[in-house]
Amino acid sequence: MSDESQSRIQRWRAALTTQHLPCDIWLIVAVVALAGLGWIMVSSASVGLLENSFHYTRQHGVFLLLAIIACLFMLCVPLEVWRQNAALILLVSIFMLVLVLVVGQEVNGSKRWIALPGPLPSLQVSELAKIGLIFYMAAFMSRFTYELRQRAFTMWRPLAVLAVPASLLFLAPDFGGMVVYTVCVIGMLMMCGASLTLLLGSGGVLGFGAVMMVVMEPYRLARWTSFLDPWADQFATGYQLTQALIAFGRGHVTGTGLGNSVQKLHYLPEAHTDFIFAVVAEELGMIGAIAVVLLFTLFIVRAMWVGRRAELAGHLFGAYVSYGVGFIVAAQAFINMAVSSGLLPTKGLTLPLISYGGSSLLVTGMMIGLLLRVDAETRHRPRRTPTPYRARREPRLS
Repeated sequence: MSDESQSRIQRWRAALTTQHLPCDIWLIVAVVALAGLGWIMVSSASVGLLENSFHYTRQHGVFLLLAIIACLFMLCVPLEVWRQNAALILLVSIFMLVLVLVVGQEVNGSKRWIALPGPLPSLQVSELAKIGLIFYMAAFMSRFTYELRQRAFTMWRPLAVLAVPASLLFLAPDFGGMVVYTVCVIGMLMMCGASLTLLLGSGGVLGFGAVMMVVMEPYRLARWTSFLDPWADQFATGYQLTQALIAFGRGHVTGTGLGNSVQKLHYLPEAHTDFIFAVVAEELGMIGAIAVVLLFTLFIVRAMWVGRRAELAGHLFGAYVSYGVGFIVAAQAFINMAVSSGLLPTKGLTLPLISYGGSSLLVTGMMIGLLLRVDAETRHRPRRTPTPYRARREPRLS
C-alpha cells in the first residue's frame, strides 16, 4: 500500500474516530435518527385510527420524553450500583413475570401487560425484565470469566437461570420474548468466551424445543403454515403478512411519499406497532427501509464497540452489559423486520425506537443510558487497576 493511501486511511480514521470526544457521537446519531424517524412514522401510521388523529402522536411524544428521562437517570448512576444489586433486580423481574400471569391483562390470548391506575398506560413486564436479565448475566460473567472460559460446563449455570424467565414467558405465552431472551444470553456467553461447542449444542436443543412448541400449539402451527404460504389463506391466518407484503410492493424504490400509505388505513393490522416497518417500506420505499437497517446496524456495531473497549480496559461488568444490550436490540429489530417482510412467522415484537409503545421506548431508553454510562466510565477510567482476585481470575485481560 502506498504512502498516499495510508495517509488517506489515517485521515478518514481520524475524522471518524470518537476517541478524543466526550462520548460516542455515532451511537447518539443512530439513536436520535431512529427515534426521530419513529415519531414521524408513528404519526403517519396512526392517522385515521381514532377520531383524534394526533392522539398517538402526542402519546408517543410523551413516551419519548419519559425514555429520555430514563436514559439520563441510567447515565447518572454508577455501574457498580447495578452490579451489586443485580440478583435483587432479577428476582424483582421474575416476581413481576409471575404477577402478570395472575393479574395481567389478556390481549390476543396472551398475558403480557399489567394495568396501572388512572390514566397511566399498561406496563409490559417482559420489557422491563430484560434489564434484570442483562444485569444478572453481566454480573455473573464478570465474576466467573475464567471459569466460563476454562471449565466448559460452567455455562449451564446462566442457562439454568435463563430457564426461569423463559418458562414464565412460555406460560404467558410470549414466544417472541423467549427468543429475544435466549439470543441475549447465548450471545453474551459467546462474547465471554464460553465453549462454542456447548453453545451450538444448546442452540440445537433450544431450536428443537421451539419446533416442538410450534407443533403442539394449533395457533402457532397455523402461523407457521401461513408464513410458508400466506396467500393460501390470505383473509384468515395469512392476512397480516399478505397486507404487509402488499405494502412492500407498493413502496417500490422511492416509496409513495410520507403520509400516503394505503395499507395503514385499516388494511394492515397494528400498523403503528408491530408492522410499522411495512409502513416505512410503503411510504419511504426501498431507500427508507435500507436506511432503517443501516441505522440499526450502526447502533449495534457501536454498542459492541463500547463493550469491546470496556472489556479491553478491564471494565468487565460494563462490557457484558453493552453486549447484552446490543444482542437484545439486534434480535428484536431483526425479528420485527423479518416478520414484516415475510422471512419469519408473525410475532408480536415492536421495532425498538420506532414502534409505538411506552414500555418498549422506556426500556430502550434505559438501555441506551447504560451504553452511554459504560462508554463514559471507560473514557474517564481508561484502565482499571486489577485487584489480586481480578488478576488471578482474568489473566487474558492483564
